[in-house]
Order: sequence, then C-alpha cells, then structure tokens
Amino acid sequence: MTVQLSQLPNGIRVVSEDMPSLETVSVGAWVNVGARYESKERHGLSHMLEHMAFKGTKSRNALQIAQAVEDVGGYINAYTGREQTAYYARMLKSDLGLAVDILGDILTQSIFDPQELERERSVILQEIGETNDVPDEQVFDELQRVAFPDQPLGRNILGEAELVESYQREVLIDYMGDFYSGDAMILAAAGRVDHEQLVALASDAFGAISSNRIAQVEKGRFQGGEFRKVKDLEQVHYALATLGINHHDPDLYAAQAFLGILGGGASSRLFQEAREKRGLCYGISAYGSSYADTGLITFYASTAPDKLDELNDVILDQLHGAASSVSEEELARAKAQMKAGLAMAMESSSSRCEQLARNLLIYDRVISTEEILSKVDALTIEDVCTFGRSLIARFSPALSVLGPSNDLASYDTIAARFTHMNQ
Repeated sequence: MTVQLSQLPNGIRVVSEDMPSLETVSVGAWVNVGARYESKERHGLSHMLEHMAFKGTKSRNALQIAQAVEDVGGYINAYTGREQTAYYARMLKSDLGLAVDILGDILTQSIFDPQELERERSVILQEIGETNDVPDEQVFDELQRVAFPDQPLGRNILGEAELVESYQREVLIDYMGDFYSGDAMILAAAGRVDHEQLVALASDAFGAISSNRIAQVEKGRFQGGEFRKVKDLEQVHYALATLGINHHDPDLYAAQAFLGILGGGASSRLFQEAREKRGLCYGISAYGSSYADTGLITFYASTAPDKLDELNDVILDQLHGAASSVSEEELARAKAQMKAGLAMAMESSSSRCEQLARNLLIYDRVISTEEILSKVDALTIEDVCTFGRSLIARFSPALSVLGPSNDLASYDTIAARFTHMNQ
C-alpha cells in the first residue's frame, strides 16, 4: 500500500492510499473547523452547516443527492466534531468520480434553500431534544462544560435550541465562507484508488474553493468543577475527568497504554474490580480525548445510587494502584491491544481514509504504521507508571453526576483524595 500526497493551487491537500485487494474506495473531505471555532453567538453553526450541505445544490436537490449515491449502491454521511467536520462516502472503485463530484457539489454549490432550512432546523431541534433525553450523552456534555467552562471547547456540538431557531441562510453562507477554505481542507481516499485520477477529479470538483481563511481558536483552559442533577432514572450516571494531554504530547502512547491497563477492556483493573469482584456496574471505562492544545482523561460508569461512593473509591484506588505498579503481563497486553487495533483499522478503507486526513490536519504529515509500532514497542513499565504519577500529580476533578441521587462525596472530599495521594 502506497500513500501519495498532492496539493491543489488553492491549498487543498489530496492524499490517497491504494489498497489493491479491494473493490471499493472510501473518500471524504475533512475540514479543519468544528464546534470550538464558534463564537458564543455562532454556537451550533458547524453542525447545522453539516446538515444543510445535503439539502440541495445548484444542480441536485436533496432527494437527487441521496438517489445518486444509492443508485450505485454507495453510502454517504458526515459528522461534526469539536475540531473537524467530515463529509465522506464509500462506493465501488468505478464510482470514485461520482463520489468526488457529489462531495464537491455539496461543499461548493449548496444553496441553503429557506424551505429546506426550516425543515432541517426542526430536525436539529429534535436531535437536541433527543440528546437531552439520553443520560449517557447529557452527562458527557455537562462534563465537557464543567471541565472547560465559558469556552468554545466546553460547549456542546449541537448548539442551543434558541440559537438554532434563529439562524438564517446568510449566517450559514458567511460561516462557510470564513472557514471552508482550501488551506483548511483535506480530500482523502483509501481503497482501490488511482492518485492521479483523484487529483484530477479534486481539481474539477473543488478548484473553485478560496484559499483565504479566518480562523481563530480560543485556547482551552481546563478548570474542573462539578455538575449534579437529580433525575428520575434507574441508575446514576457518573463521569470523572481531569486534564489530559494534547495530540502532540510525547506521552501520547504511554497514556494510551496506561488507560488500557486501567480501564480499556474486560481484563482491565477497573472492570475486574468494579464489575467482576464487586458487582458495582455493568461496564466501566477509562479513556483519553486529545485536542490541539489540551485534552481530557475520563472515567465513566453507571451504577445503583447506593453504590456510587464505593464505585468512586474504586476508581481512585485503581488509578493510584496502576500509577504505582504495572506488571510485564499488563504492559504486554496493552501493547497487543494497541497494535491489534491499528492493524484492524488498516484493513478498513474507511478507517484508513480518516486516519490519513486526520494525520495531515493534526500533524501536517502522514504518520507511518511502522513509526507508530516502533513507539508502542518501545514503551516500558517506567514510561507507563511515570505517566500515571504525573496524571495524579495534576489531578483536578471535573465531575458530572446525573440520576436518582446526588449522594456522592463532596467535590472537595474527592479532590482532597488526590492531595493526600501526592503527600
């Protein structure tokens, strides 16, 4: 498999990886803009724009876009994140031209028809309402808010209902003009793909995009704090987080291994102690979320109200224990999981396509599989435990608790546990 990279005159980078054994191709446009790029007055615009891109262009209405893809058995979708927005498709290799043409059409020729906007506004409001009804989504939105209060990075991705109700097509057009520029966009493809053909198709479909860009991002400032809400549910949903690491931190792989040992699967310390030995919860996890300049380390589980304090103690105790000592067997298992996950992703054209685009947006280069594997293989027990100790040393809790009881130890009591650990 060979990675090739080109750049169009307007700044769009075109990257591909040919996977000769496949009969399909995954292709997508990744744009370096997401919820954290929004001002308070523009909250939710990235997500609304993603929705509206599929609702009609100068040459195709919404139905014709869907039919053009499905007539050839293809698939098209999009998502909005905090730092990127993606539009992607998967089709037979012979339909690459159609996929690129449709992606270019929706990103350069969308008309934002007022009637379609009103219908999609209603859909987004339904989505916001649905999220508010799902506790394990609401608890994470609130966790993000208390971790990064009064900042774009702390706001949810969908936006506030009052603002969504107010946006008109001119606001969407202005926002797209500000952020959807060539130097902020990657066109990536993986699967059975000819790079020179892809570049020619991209030039035709995306050549009209401007290279100018207005992009100012407020630096993320982790603060910590708490959200507690009593709600009539069967279980309490509990999320605990602290300051994590950014994409460029040299401890990125050590952090992944440490969190895998702590709460990355059924053999992890948290799963074994909290579920298998004590029966406190059905599932429990520990994971990291990295951004350009900051990050979060998060622990999550749901449990019965009278088990919440015990569950919290288990998380804190296991965190301290893993930072103190990791076995060779645990490290070997964590490395195997990391390498297997990478190998499985490499066999998926969709995953590889996204990895290519994100590599370029985040690191300004494509990171080879060999480089990743060498860093994973080089990890030592001391690397992993050192990261764990540094995590505890800077631990300042962000808490989000939602359910039938808020009978959890106070924020100050939980924070004091970490102060005691560091003495």
